[in-house]
Amino acid sequence: MEQATVIRSTGSWYTIRTDNGTEYQARIRGKFRLNGLHLTNPVAVGDAVKFSVEENEEGSAMIREILPRKNYVIRQSPRKRHQLHLLASNIDQAMLVATIIQPNLKPGVIDRFLLMTEPHDIPVGIVFNKRDLYTEEHLNMYAYLRSVYEDIGYQIFLVSSLDPQDLEPLKIFLSGKTTLISGQSGVGKSTLINTIHPELKLRTSSLSDHSGKGQHTTTFAEMYQYQNSFIIDTPGFKTLSFNNLEPMDVAHNFREFFLLSPQCKFPNCMHRDEPKCAVKEGIESGSISELRYINYLKIIEEIEEQNHWERHTHL
Repeated sequence: MEQATVIRSTGSWYTIRTDNGTEYQARIRGKFRLNGLHLTNPVAVGDAVKFSVEENEEGSAMIREILPRKNYVIRQSPRKRHQLHLLASNIDQAMLVATIIQPNLKPGVIDRFLLMTEPHDIPVGIVFNKRDLYTEEHLNMYAYLRSVYEDIGYQIFLVSSLDPQDLEPLKIFLSGKTTLISGQSGVGKSTLINTIHPELKLRTSSLSDHSGKGQHTTTFAEMYQYQNSFIIDTPGFKTLSFNNLEPMDVAHNFREFFLLSPQCKFPNCMHRDEPKCAVKEGIESGSISELRYINYLKIIEEIEEQNHWERHTHL
């Protein structure tokens, strides 16, 4: 069998590319599962696979084995709430594209995205796009958010696709890496990438005139190569939920909470009503972001509102 990388996922068919550049349209043979999880798509863009060529159909192949993944990014399926959707695998880093206006930044969206990358210690760059639209009030909000996330170790960028100078740091960030790119619908991630690398020609669209909300442009995940770098463009999201996490998983993957948790009185402290909680003390002293804490409580509440059966249908 030959080996290839999955570069496009469109549902039941996958585009795979060998090291010499030959591409095949491939299907999967048999059932593939990820740690027993119930997936809408068992094969992800970025997967290294073994395949055999279909003798009767030119350019077609059958994926027979998925090689071990170094990491993956997974989310609750937006259409099938009891299932999980694999966004990508074998990435070096992720880039979350956000904007404070057009569309407005949804509360908690950054922290929800980080819950998908933190379990695998995937580095994340957070890009605030459409700088040219920001008023002084928006810039003040950006400055606050930058301080929150830089303080806990994330790279922050403020850019406009209209200003080439803004994009130089992003070029350096993306260079030589395989990067998953994600964001709310309408934040301009495809336009941003096209401005950095026009040869990629990612599909773009404007915001909905009727609602002012983002429209889905990318409808499936796809890997693009330029020079020694790869990007995986993924569909814009409207919401991010977590049927695959328990409340303690959330506590462990808010990185600054996890670092403080050994100082809590109780080893299984959830940082809510427990006495002598180091995280709550950190909020009072200002060393822990109150914004992050509010988002944390909201996510925990959502997970607990799902009954046990709903959260374990994938097992």
